[in-house]
Amino acid sequence: MTQTFEAAITAFAPALPLAVGLSGGADSTALLLACARRWPGQVRAIHVHHGLQAAADGFEQHCAALCTRLQVPLVVQRIDARPEPGQSPEDAARQGRYAALDAAVQAPAMAGTAAMALAQHADDQVETLLLALSRGAGVAGLASMPARWQRAGLPWHRPLLQVPGQAVRDWLQAQGERWVEDPTNADEHYTRNRIRAQILPVLEAAFPAFRDTFARSAANAAQASELLDEVAVADLAQVGVPPQLAALQGLGRARQANVLRHWLRSVHRTTPSAAQLAELLDQVRACTTRGHRIRIKVGAGFVVRSGTGLDWYNPQVLVPGD
Repeated sequence: MTQTFEAAITAFAPALPLAVGLSGGADSTALLLACARRWPGQVRAIHVHHGLQAAADGFEQHCAALCTRLQVPLVVQRIDARPEPGQSPEDAARQGRYAALDAAVQAPAMAGTAAMALAQHADDQVETLLLALSRGAGVAGLASMPARWQRAGLPWHRPLLQVPGQAVRDWLQAQGERWVEDPTNADEHYTRNRIRAQILPVLEAAFPAFRDTFARSAANAAQASELLDEVAVADLAQVGVPPQLAALQGLGRARQANVLRHWLRSVHRTTPSAAQLAELLDQVRACTTRGHRIRIKVGAGFVVRSGTGLDWYNPQVLVPGD
């Protein structure tokens, strides 16, 4: 169920000291202010300077002034968030941001940090779910953003995931606080911004409880994803690492897909597209002779047949001695 901002902060019980990701926007400003008031002297802030627009220096200055006023230590991480060829700008910024947050907690000013908090709210969760649907994602993608998870040895939290975005801004305005607006948030060239500007108002009018119902769907998908991961771990123990063809062929197609996706993601940190995975499954089924070759592009490398099993390699990574 959706919550008020105050109820969400009251229910939030992280380990302390707590680091808060601070962009300078309304959501992270509200989260930092509320946490600093609740746990004075136990809160730190991390600002990631993406370097992608002229306004970025102003964001950093706003964050520095806010943290000085709140007597909150601030660490600024500067990154180059330009996308690689074929990578979306949003994905490049997200990956860079998380890597920068991981690095920041190692800074002297962050020594002893026991937990991290991010300020995504209920509308962000809806946008994430709709983005996943638009891309044809499976249950892992439809699970959207978790409220709690572990990363780089720390518990991470999103305490505002049940709070509507407008409720966060209303609370912040009631405190008389200012924030910065990222000008790219109004650029409907980005899919997430189109969802926010064009789709959420329609959902609000047609299905007023959409935040709650969408959150339940995401939670159901997260539960299904967890179950599939458990099955994949058990199946991978049976088929071997790397997977053996005969053992794979003893599984049904759905479990083959599940265990191969898990193997590629957990061992090789790559994820096949739906088309690549379908082709791989077809080749596994057809592989009944010693001379049958398999070589399928997946991520930056290839899944290949190696003897009686499968392997994955990246031709751009040289093997020692080559």
